[in-house]
Amino acid sequence: MMIKGYQVYWKSFNELSKEELYQLLRLRQEVFILEQDCPYIDADNIDQSAMHLLCCEGYDLVGYLRAFPEKIKYEHPSIGRVVVPISHRSKGLGVALMRESMDYVKRQFKAKKIIISAQYRLRGFYESLGFIAVGEIYLEDNIDHIEMHYEV
Repeated sequence: MMIKGYQVYWKSFNELSKEELYQLLRLRQEVFILEQDCPYIDADNIDQSAMHLLCCEGYDLVGYLRAFPEKIKYEHPSIGRVVVPISHRSKGLGVALMRESMDYVKRQFKAKKIIISAQYRLRGFYESLGFIAVGEIYLEDNIDHIEMHYEV
């Protein structure tokens, strides 16, 4: 599959090559731990239950997220760890990856609702995709988050 000249593909944890796993963990650490100055354990023991969306430019991973069926993180299917490195932001890649993941979750997981735990500062981004904030702001890994729902 292609998005704006990028190669995009889904893989289960067991289908990931060692190189792909290394690249996705490195990208998540680069953005979520170093860039956001937020020390936490990213390897949370649920990657094994996720479907992983990788977006590559040549051999470089330039976008990533993971999706879960119902009852893994929430009662309904969910999307998380959405990440694009600084070098590829403001090009519409995040929107394209989210739209692809929302379609995938609807199709593969028969979702009636999709739940995310969004960084509060990105609330407007997710609202532009149709997500609605639910409940109060809460701290997750010392960053303000809010639960958001998308009704299919």
